[in-house]
Amino acid sequence: MPLVVLCGRPGSGKSRRAEELRAALGGPERPAHVVAEAEGGRAALRAEVERLLSRRDVVIVDAGNELRSIRYELYCAARQAGTARCLLHCAGGPGGPDEPPFEAPDPHNRWDRPLFTVHGEEPLPLADIRAALFESGPPPPPHRATRAQPLQSGTFLHRLDRLTQEVLAALMAAQRSGAQPGELIRVPGVAEGLVLQRPVSLAELSRLRRQFITYTKMQPSDENLPQLASMFLQYLSRSIQ
Repeated sequence: MPLVVLCGRPGSGKSRRAEELRAALGGPERPAHVVAEAEGGRAALRAEVERLLSRRDVVIVDAGNELRSIRYELYCAARQAGTARCLLHCAGGPGGPDEPPFEAPDPHNRWDRPLFTVHGEEPLPLADIRAALFESGPPPPPHRATRAQPLQSGTFLHRLDRLTQEVLAALMAAQRSGAQPGELIRVPGVAEGLVLQRPVSLAELSRLRRQFITYTKMQPSDENLPQLASMFLQYLSRSIQ
């Protein structure tokens, strides 16, 4: 059964919407689970979603999911489980200087669609959500990464490997040069930087790089090439606590 991913700024009503979805989509024959952000952060959230995904239950992710890299991981989890999914964007929220950056979903990205957006108190488009989750035909088959890929995937994987290696090299060089916790580290050629709150070893960075590659190579596409380094930095930012 499917995965419903909520996203939005703090105070936009995600938890209320998650409970509405639980009541509307669940039932005696189809349990619905709400997975909220946990103390373990991004990795713990993803692990709990992967544990609950099945052919029978509905899983609703009540979290900010403010970065496209987070939503992409959950998209990959649904693909791996062979189940349908959709994204509900709760627009609005009071905002504030201390809230995390929010990357609004873009329906041109496969991991951000089917996309539904609600504002304020307007009702959920439940008929459309049910159609996307239960009437859209069989989901794409899992384990696509193990199948023969088109020739472009060789270029994609080569770039993925090279760019992530360059990011790791830049981070290690900055730490060796005396970068302090809380200091913004710049990676050449990437607009975004990364703030490390503590020293990070090459072994830990390499482990996170392997995890990122595992998720990303499930959908090799030239669409993602310009974004790879930026997505990897976002992934590291959320994974290093």
